[in-house]
Amino acid sequence: MSDVERIKAERGLNGGLTEAFRDFERPDIEEDLEQVAKSHGIYMQFNRAQSGREKDWMYMIRLAVPGGGPLSYNQWQLLDDLARKHAINPQGEASLRLTTRQAIQFHWVDKPGVLAIVKAAAESGLRSLNACGDNVRNVMSCPLAHRGPFPANDVARDLAQWFELPLAPFIEVFAIDPNAVEDSGPRFDYGPQLLNRKFKIGVGAITRQGDELVLDNCVEVRTHDLGFTPDLESHGERVWVWVGGGQGEKLGKSTASMLALPLARIDRGQLRQVANAIVGVHRDWGNREQRHHARLKYLIRSQGIEWFRKQVSDRSGIRLGSLRGLPDVGARHLHHGWMRHGEQLDFGMFVENGRLIDSSPNGQLLRLVGQLLASFPVSVSITANQDLVFHGVPNQATRDFESLLVVHGYGQRYGQPYSRLRLQSGACVGRDTCRLAYTDSEKFEPQLIDELEALGWGDLVTSIGVTGCERQCFRPGTKAIGLVGSGLNRYQFKFGGTEDGRHQGRPLRLEGKEYLRSVPKERVTQLLNLLFQAYRKSAVDGESLGTFNRRLGTSGLVELFSGHGDTADLMAKTVPYKEYEHEFEHRVTAAR
Repeated sequence: MSDVERIKAERGLNGGLTEAFRDFERPDIEEDLEQVAKSHGIYMQFNRAQSGREKDWMYMIRLAVPGGGPLSYNQWQLLDDLARKHAINPQGEASLRLTTRQAIQFHWVDKPGVLAIVKAAAESGLRSLNACGDNVRNVMSCPLAHRGPFPANDVARDLAQWFELPLAPFIEVFAIDPNAVEDSGPRFDYGPQLLNRKFKIGVGAITRQGDELVLDNCVEVRTHDLGFTPDLESHGERVWVWVGGGQGEKLGKSTASMLALPLARIDRGQLRQVANAIVGVHRDWGNREQRHHARLKYLIRSQGIEWFRKQVSDRSGIRLGSLRGLPDVGARHLHHGWMRHGEQLDFGMFVENGRLIDSSPNGQLLRLVGQLLASFPVSVSITANQDLVFHGVPNQATRDFESLLVVHGYGQRYGQPYSRLRLQSGACVGRDTCRLAYTDSEKFEPQLIDELEALGWGDLVTSIGVTGCERQCFRPGTKAIGLVGSGLNRYQFKFGGTEDGRHQGRPLRLEGKEYLRSVPKERVTQLLNLLFQAYRKSAVDGESLGTFNRRLGTSGLVELFSGHGDTADLMAKTVPYKEYEHEFEHRVTAAR
């Protein structure tokens, strides 16, 4: 077993956290307890901008919000209050961070703030339990699912309850009032060592576009360990099951980003039973020796999809027949702006990189959300793109609603309206507030879009995803352009993803060489400008940039960048890639 597996076996879900989080003389907690704290939604971090042997320790707290919500006014007001008391950055500003898994993060929290946030949130119905750690994480679904016939939000909440960790250690560690925390009853048996690694579930939706019902893949179902897509023809009475997705990698190891494979089509009523069996197979068969091979995608690629299908069938008691063809998952809808639902409206609010703060070039966003919830009879949900959707705006209130947006500076950056390129792009938190990141992403991505807008590319309908490391929390590999941190102020390029999230991007590899593995920050715009020029000149039949990149293929992109004087020097700097990486990609392609 790996060291992490040993810690989980020896420590359990408390393991000394009760005492450690009350020892205010020590700002951090011991290394073993860091692993235990993750299942309670807590990461220990330190100020990356401060050098020296003595670290400025702090914590990140993540709250799981199944399906992204909806959250009530009272719940949001509590989150706002907690942020203004405990989540203060070095500049003295309070903020909340929305995530690509529809969760909420508090950054820059000291140890006393950990207890205050987790306890108060839990007693309001928002738990940090399952938000991190080797367990089923926050279950995702489309916040607009109520506009269609398939109850994706109810499915997400049901699965989240079933896979919730035991409550007793959580209540004990944070002194939570047990009368304020509803126990959902029977649940999945994790066992003493929990799962092999984190496990992510996403539920697709059917939403209404005008008078038409369409598949909605805003949660990018195939990037998850387990995904469910409603069958459009049956209005979700039948459901497609996908397994073995995941975007995280580890440099220098035989790992890869992958999209999930189709497993079966089942009745809606069988959904929890099948999910229970799938997570059980992962628990019992997944790798517990090497954590970089512990995700479900590696088990499926090593044993085969037919072996996995039989395992799930035997455990669930449901006969899962083989599939023919590749069912569609729908496009990646972003849900921005006004959307009508019967006599009421929903409003999708773009939040650049999910950061709600009052002193930013994008306006007073943290204050704005509270004002909207206080002024109108609405609730709010978090999207998979780190944005917000306000539900139930009365028809007669739209003008007053928009007036508040203007008063707080929403819709502009430095006084300029958001471009289409900015609205479709995004980043993870990056180096400042993530201990794992090599470089900036949340700070770099807006500056990159600024530079591209200055070159005239703001109207480009495409997507750029930026992450600070190869864990790839913003899922850059499913965007038309993926930038993955590979060192301080350096980024690896990925191509092959598309704006609709249907395809998996890959590093630029050809004949044993990998190109653009470590591009300096100041050269990224130069490369993208050249690519965009080629796209505008040579795109056919209205194809998107992502489709254009796939048509050019690896050889065409290598030729484009190598043949231009501005970028030839970057292409001359290649690194060999190991054969196991090539074989891994080949195996994934064959499985599809």
